[in-house]
Amino acid sequence: MALIEVKNISKEYPDGTRALHGVSFEVEKGEFVGIMGPSGSGKSTLLHVLGFLDAQSGGTYKFQRKTFDDYGPDGIARLRNEKMGFIFQMFNLLARASVLENVKLPLSYSTIPSSEWNDRAMKAIESVGLAHRVDHEPSELSGGEKQRVAIARALVNNPQVIFADEPTGNLDSKSGQSIMEILQHLNEEKGHTIFLITHETYTAEHAKRIIRVRDGEIAGDSLVSKRRWARDHFIK
Repeated sequence: MALIEVKNISKEYPDGTRALHGVSFEVEKGEFVGIMGPSGSGKSTLLHVLGFLDAQSGGTYKFQRKTFDDYGPDGIARLRNEKMGFIFQMFNLLARASVLENVKLPLSYSTIPSSEWNDRAMKAIESVGLAHRVDHEPSELSGGEKQRVAIARALVNNPQVIFADEPTGNLDSKSGQSIMEILQHLNEEKGHTIFLITHETYTAEHAKRIIRVRDGEIAGDSLVSKRRWARDHFIK
């Protein structure tokens, strides 16, 4: 049974812009999927639909065999908080909150008892190697450290799926490589399903499957080895 089912999805904005056209694919639990395409191709719009951050205009999207209407607004809110983790290029951290406070934030919207919040947050922070920075605020962290905090925050509720939208876009190559190794570990060792939005070949090579998007349509969908990816599947 597929975890995610996308059938003939389209997305049109009020100004008439069409971002997606007839997109269809399925994703099984535990996959690491890279969604690649040039700027304006529709890849971020697709991620927003997959994460129930935005609704499609047409077609059907199912997560665990249920649609947006099946879940309802309250169910969607719980689903995003408990089953999905989000990592963004701009980090989206609270500027005046410590690393610990930032990572605990999703727990305040969960049913997990507050007595467990610190322990859960610390485990997530330790998993990304930031236990020594737990009391620091974002202004005291490097870009790579900020993204590690964002990953820990995404992990704190132990989600099934992690959506990462250009997670290395604001990082130098060394920090970006470190972030990708963390995501790869989460997939291979912890079993998280991961969607990676990127236009960079060195980040995409960590995925096991590449869905290429161009002009709002699927331009390719293939399982590729790292060796083949480096040679054949870069975005021109």
